[in-house]
Amino acid sequence: MTNFMTYKGYTASMVFDVVDKIIVGRVQDVDDIISFHGESVAEFESNFHSTIDDYLAAAKALGSAPEKPASGKVMLRIAPEVHAAALKAAARSGTSLNKWAESALGKAARKAPARTAERSEV
Repeated sequence: MTNFMTYKGYTASMVFDVVDKIIVGRVQDVDDIISFHGESVAEFESNFHSTIDDYLAAAKALGSAPEKPASGKVMLRIAPEVHAAALKAAARSGTSLNKWAESALGKAARKAPARTAERSEV
């Protein structure tokens, strides 16, 4: 059985390790590997909070931004003609603009970046 716990916008999985008799946690939805454990739910929660606080403090000390999980909300400002074309494309595909945009963004994000053509000197 897997459960989840959230703290400061970070979500950790909770998996009971029957061999070691501990609850193992791993922060989800970030590329950084952040893991911890506890022998009870109270200890697990305390260690989770400490781990996230330490992660945020370490990022600040290094002068870098900590990785944050995506919220799933995107606010875009686009040209009205692009908006209109996207609405029509979504309608043609029989989906909402949100679902259509999610699919289009997902395809674009997985696509390998195009190589820049070498410029020839004139």
